[in-house]
Amino acid sequence: MTDSGRAPTAAGAAVGRRIGIGLMYGLWRPRVLGAWRVPSAGPVILAVNHSHGIDGPMLMGTAPRPVHFLIKKEAFVGPLDPFLRGIGQLKVDRDTTDRKAITDALGVLADGGVLGIFPEGTRGEGDFASLRAGLAYFAVRSGAAVVPVAVLGGKDRHSRLSSAVPALRSRVDVVFGDAFEAGDGSGRRTRKALDEATVRIQERLTAHLAEARRLTGR
Repeated sequence: MTDSGRAPTAAGAAVGRRIGIGLMYGLWRPRVLGAWRVPSAGPVILAVNHSHGIDGPMLMGTAPRPVHFLIKKEAFVGPLDPFLRGIGQLKVDRDTTDRKAITDALGVLADGGVLGIFPEGTRGEGDFASLRAGLAYFAVRSGAAVVPVAVLGGKDRHSRLSSAVPALRSRVDVVFGDAFEAGDGSGRRTRKALDEATVRIQERLTAHLAEARRLTGR
């Protein structure tokens, strides 16, 4: 069953960005490279590798525009539920076709906003080796530019509180890549077109991750 709560707002995401800036720069030492590559206006999808528990908040605090992330429903517990909704984040049930989450995400893009997606679906090696089809669907359906983002560092030293979080005050590199169009320009949304877009996206994300590692030495 999907959630019937209100849609995320741009104002909420702007508040989330301010909170993210304060927390991420206060607790860690982000180094941001290539933020100028994010288009300054219009719909954008940030495709982020996912290897830390702070990847979402880190992007909220370092991206040049407010971001609405698709976040697993399991994170929306207790007081975090109204908080995450209030800062414009999107709740998604990964075990079903969550039509409300899809509608909300497409609404963010239709309004010219920035949608954040972890295309690997869950936290893992963060190497873009296994992509879900959702990113291709949103990109082709909306026509939004896709910007690959690599979050690197911090895996050598973990927080004493959680192995999923880098040690406090450690350096985390956030590298933005060149924006690209995932579709083939035809506007087709057939299964074949989406499969081709997924392959195209994976190639671009993998290449960006390799370049980000070369640039940062991570």
